[in-house]
Amino acid sequence: MRKHERARHVQQRLMELYPDPPIPLDHTDSFTLLVAVLLSAQCTDKKVNEVTPDLFRVGGSPASMASMGVEAILEIIRPLGLAPQKARALDGLSKQLLERFDGRVPETFEGLESLPGVGHKTASVVMAQAFDHPAFPVDTHIHRLAQRWGLTDGSSVKRTEEDLKRLFPEDSWNRLHLQIIYYGREHCSARGCDGTKCLLCRELYPRRRKPVMHRKA
Repeated sequence: MRKHERARHVQQRLMELYPDPPIPLDHTDSFTLLVAVLLSAQCTDKKVNEVTPDLFRVGGSPASMASMGVEAILEIIRPLGLAPQKARALDGLSKQLLERFDGRVPETFEGLESLPGVGHKTASVVMAQAFDHPAFPVDTHIHRLAQRWGLTDGSSVKRTEEDLKRLFPEDSWNRLHLQIIYYGREHCSARGCDGTKCLLCRELYPRRRKPVMHRKA
C-alpha cells in the first residue's frame, strides 16, 4: 500500500470511528481554550480539566487572569506539570492580550505565537478549534502514529506536520487532528500497541511482525 493509499485508508477508518470528535479540553471561549491548551503541555487533558474550573472561576478572562498575579495562579495550577513556568506564562499572556490586543485572543499565528508560553502547536490548536482555521497541530500521539503508519519519517515535528498537510485535504485537518489523538489514546497507545496489534496497524501492514520504533517529538 502506497503512502497516499495509506492516508486515504486512515482517514476513512477514522471517520467511521470518530465522525464528530469533541474537543477534549473543557473551555467556554477562545481565551479559556488558549489557557487550557497551554496548561496541557506535559500533562493529561483529564488533569487539566480537573484544575481549570477553579482557575476559570477567578481568572476566566484576560483582565481577571491578569489581576490574579503569578502566585495566585500557581496556587491553583500547582498539581500540573511545569506549574511555575505555566503560571508566569499565563500572567504574561493575559497582560499582553490587554495591552496589545484589546483583551482579545488574536486570530493569527503570528499574534498567538508572540504571546508568552505559546508555541506553534498551541497556536495551531487555538486556530483550528477556536477559529476554525485549517491547521494540523502535531502532538506526541500524532507524531508517533504518523511514523508508525508510514506517513512521515518522523525526523521532526515540523516535518510530520508538513507531510500530513500534503497527504490529507485541507478541509479535513482540524477534524483529523482530533481523530488521530483519540485513536492513539484508545487503540494505538505507546504501550498498548507496538505497530503490529491495533486495527489500523494490522490493516496497513498485515505482514509486519517486528515492533516499530519511533522518533520522539
